[in-house]
Amino acid sequence: MRLGFLASHGGSAARFLTAACRDGRLGAVPVALASNNSASPALAWAREAGLRAAHLSGAKYPDPDALDAAILAFLQEAGADTLVLSGYMKALGLRVLSAYAGRLVNIHPSLLPRHGGRGMYGDRVHEAVLASGDVESGATVHLVTAGIDEGPVLGQVRVPVLPGDTLATLKARVQATEGELLLGALRELA
Repeated sequence: MRLGFLASHGGSAARFLTAACRDGRLGAVPVALASNNSASPALAWAREAGLRAAHLSGAKYPDPDALDAAILAFLQEAGADTLVLSGYMKALGLRVLSAYAGRLVNIHPSLLPRHGGRGMYGDRVHEAVLASGDVESGATVHLVTAGIDEGPVLGQVRVPVLPGDTLATLKARVQATEGELLLGALRELA
């Protein structure tokens, strides 16, 4: 596999998977990362790590179709055959969705379908889990389709919600499971 990444902020999944590729835990090659955020730490990291990197956003491409085409061209020119969303906070266009159908992966910090969909990302997900009174949470790796957080599930890991949990404690426990879950899903996909 030749991995491409899309990230909006820190890109923790891209960093984890790149390290796994380089130390032999994943038989893949990380090739490119694009971000919609010119100040994204993930973008700076990707350049330092030797990945092809680009800032591709609505600011540069106000027409959504042009942005979709630019993202696809960037990934294809880098030779990416599998695409991983690493905290990417924008909806994808039909060109990218079609080109990477069945090879486009995302990780979500809940047990989908619970606490997924539009507006459910980051701390909002953990807050919703705590507010709902759920006794467990976790993480889900899924294929990306046109519906937000609606693609087929590739794997899940369950994490208990403990009495006295706060946003910080629950988030830390879920995040601690995400890298290995994503790694396992990509091994299966390969």
